[in-house]
Amino acid sequence: DKNVEFIDDIKPMPDTDLFRVKGVSGIDWAVRFYKGIARARMEEGDYHQIILLGIDDATLVGAPEGMFMGSIADLRKPDAVIMDDAGYQLIWPGEPFHLGRVFEMNDHRAVLVGLTKARRTFQSFPIIYTRYSQAVLFAPPERKVLSFVLAQPRPGVAATEVCRRIEAQTGLQALTREQFIWKTVHHFLAKTGIPVNFAITVLLGFLVGTAIAGQTFYLFTVENIRQFGALKAMGTSNWTILTMVLFQAVQVGVVGYGLGVGLAALFGWGSRGFTKLAFFMPWQVLAITAVAVFFIVLLASLLSIRKVLVLDSAIVFRG
Repeated sequence: DKNVEFIDDIKPMPDTDLFRVKGVSGIDWAVRFYKGIARARMEEGDYHQIILLGIDDATLVGAPEGMFMGSIADLRKPDAVIMDDAGYQLIWPGEPFHLGRVFEMNDHRAVLVGLTKARRTFQSFPIIYTRYSQAVLFAPPERKVLSFVLAQPRPGVAATEVCRRIEAQTGLQALTREQFIWKTVHHFLAKTGIPVNFAITVLLGFLVGTAIAGQTFYLFTVENIRQFGALKAMGTSNWTILTMVLFQAVQVGVVGYGLGVGLAALFGWGSRGFTKLAFFMPWQVLAITAVAVFFIVLLASLLSIRKVLVLDSAIVFRG
């Protein structure tokens, strides 16, 4: 739909929109895709909110790739569903993986035929994959149920050009995978308080780190002020002393960066089996952290360098 703003902003469309997209020049194939929130009732009687994904019945386009139990082909069986491993552990904590479990959604029977690994979602709900025709039965009844149309351009035709044609001919919003990702990111950046909260936390950490490191370097300078004075009395230039202080600061920064990043990575590795946490550390985080540590070290050094530069070498000879 043209008013969709991010991946979880579902605005159902009529099924006829699928055929309108198929009729656009440059389309190789197009299939239906359902995405929504449903409620599942387990055998034990408890209820769980789940993310329900319905893939094309014929082609199974949109099926998960990380299957480790069962087969995608098993989705063709009656009432068949596939669940992500994190969702399984959330619903049945401490129990071994077991296929064949039966539960209900919208008073319809669902049979677990496979387990897959999936990326954690923002809601952290269990993810269930099934056929499109089955998904519309599991979901609460609505007049319009088509969430998205997945399409593939013909060989030699640019995806962006096909998107332009779809929008011009159907009035629907057409996006490539990358465009949809960045549209979702922009929504969270512009219309939620999440980035602001993270930015405040990072800024406070930066300020506290600078203050503590600066105080530490300043105390180091004060405690060794006579030694610095002796060096200046022997003819050591301010540039040499400045280099010494900066070298010490860089050493401390490298050690601190290594320990911090190492402990963070160790925490992520240790929490990999904890389904309520999603840990992700790309190389960009390491690079940005390194730059932040560099500036903290630089600012902390500047707080202590001034006292050395204006130091009178005669302090060595005073009582």
